[in-house]
This record gives sequence, C-alpha cells and structure tokens, in this order.
Amino acid sequence: MSLPFILILFLLAALIIVIIRQQVSQALNQHADSLTQRVESMTQVTDDKLSALSQTVEERLAKGFEKTTETFGDVIKRLALIDAAQKQISELSGSVMSLQEILHDKRSRGTFGEVQLSALIRNVLPEKSFAFQHSLSNGKRVDCLLFLPEPSGNIAVDAKFPLENFRIFMDNQTSESERKSAEQQFRVDIRKHIQDITDKYIFPPETAEGAIMFIPAEAVFAEIHARFPELVELAHRMHVWLVSPTTLMAILTTARAVLKDAATREQLHLIQKHLHLLAGDFERFEKRMHNLARHISQAQTDVTEVHTSAKRITQRFAQIEEVELSSEPETQ
Repeated sequence: MSLPFILILFLLAALIIVIIRQQVSQALNQHADSLTQRVESMTQVTDDKLSALSQTVEERLAKGFEKTTETFGDVIKRLALIDAAQKQISELSGSVMSLQEILHDKRSRGTFGEVQLSALIRNVLPEKSFAFQHSLSNGKRVDCLLFLPEPSGNIAVDAKFPLENFRIFMDNQTSESERKSAEQQFRVDIRKHIQDITDKYIFPPETAEGAIMFIPAEAVFAEIHARFPELVELAHRMHVWLVSPTTLMAILTTARAVLKDAATREQLHLIQKHLHLLAGDFERFEKRMHNLARHISQAQTDVTEVHTSAKRITQRFAQIEEVELSSEPETQ
C-alpha cells in the first residue's frame, strides 16, 4: 500500500471523525436545548402551581385568622357580659344581704312592710280614700285606714307582721329542736297578733267589723295556709283577713270599684236635676218649634197670595199697554 493512499485514508478518517463530532455535538446541543426547555417548562408549571398553592394557603390562612379574630372578639364580648353579670350579681347579693340585715330588726321589718303597703295602696286608690298612721278615737294608731262607704265602712290595715320565728323554723341550717321551738313560737305570735288587731282596730261604728293583716311576702302567706290552717280559721272567726300583696291588690281593686259606685250614687240627684231641667228645655223647644212652623206656614201662604197679586198687577199693566180695558174693571 502506497503512502498517498494511506494518507487519503487517514484524511478520510479524520474527516469522518470531524463529521461525527459535529453531529454528536449538534445532537448534544439539541438534547441540551430540549432538556433546557423541558426544565424551564417544568419550572414554570411548578412555579405556577406553587403560586396557586401559596395563594390558596394564604386565602385559607386569612379566612382562618379572620374567623379566629371574630371568635376572639365574640369571646371578649361575652367575657365582658359575664363580667357585667357578675358585677350585677355581686351588687344584688350585697342588696340581698342588706335586705336581710334590715329584716333582722323588728322595727326595720315593720317599716319595710309599711312601705310596701303604701306603694300598693297609692297605686290603686285615690289619696282621699285612705290615711296612714291614722289615730282612732280609742287612742290606737293604725298603719292604714281605708275610707269606704257603707255598708263596708272604714277598714283598718295592719302591716306589722312577726317574722322572727318564721325565719328560724324555715332555715334548714337550724337544728331540729330549734326549728320546732321556733315553729311553736311563731304559732303563738300569730295568735297574739290576730288578737291584738281585733282588740285595737275593730272598733264599730268608727271602723268596719273586720280588719286586714298584711303579710308582706307571698311565700309566708302560702306557708301559713299550708302549715297552720288553724290560724287561718282563727283569723276568720276573729274577723281578721290575712292578705298577701297579690290578694291585697284584688281587695283594693274591689274597693276602688265600690268608691266609684258610691261617687256615682252621690251625684245621682244632680243627674236627676239636670235631666228635669233638660226635659223643661225640650218642652219649651217643642212649643217654639211649633210656633216657628206655624209662622213659616203663614209666611208661605202670604207669599203665595203676594205672588198672585203681583201676577194680576202684571196682567193689568199688560192690558193697559194694549188698551184692552173693559168697561167695568174686574174686582178681586
């Protein structure tokens, strides 16, 4: 083999190698470009998905924070309401304790009953129909006297109700022996109070034949009727009426109706007098109306006659104008 041929083969091989390298390089470049595009596309898709996911997460977090903030706001408001309620409960507890302290004292308890009685009566009856701390002719002073017409008469109302022993025997923390003793003493207190009301405030004819014992608590009124029926029967026999605020309201409403009926009866003679005067006025009106009708009828007759005369005069003037007068004029 000659040297030129070998050189040609070598050159041909080198050319082939260059071509192959170019093709490989081109293929690698194409693959690199394709891979780069795919990577960029995947990166863009990933970024888009991450952006969407991030926005969704942010929206959900924002909604969650908003709901959480709203929930905390409601909790704070309710805590404020609870604080206000606790404050009111504390004030109410203080008021109850103050009221209990007041009711421990007999004089203060009597004043409390009188104030409650005064509020009930003043809300229903007119001022002139009752009097507080009214002195009777027997020297006794009643808490309130209701001025009612006959046959009811004036009714005395007593507001000094004994509650000391009632509180003791209704207290569950008190021993059984103390409760029984207080219950027995309460029965004695009520009997004595009924007798005192009968002796002091039932004083006919200055007062009615009965009086009212005002019990300033519905619970005490109910307990007396449930536990001590003999005291209720005793009060009925002694003409003492046991009343609670509710039953007293019913009595006062009835008393107001009685007062209104009595006031109507007192004004009945004035009503009859005015009716009699009204009858006289109507009689005179009827006579004057009859005269007016007669005058109107006469006036109508006169108007008709005047109209007839005017018509004849008009005819006369027409005849004169036409020179149609007869030898003898007509007479009416």
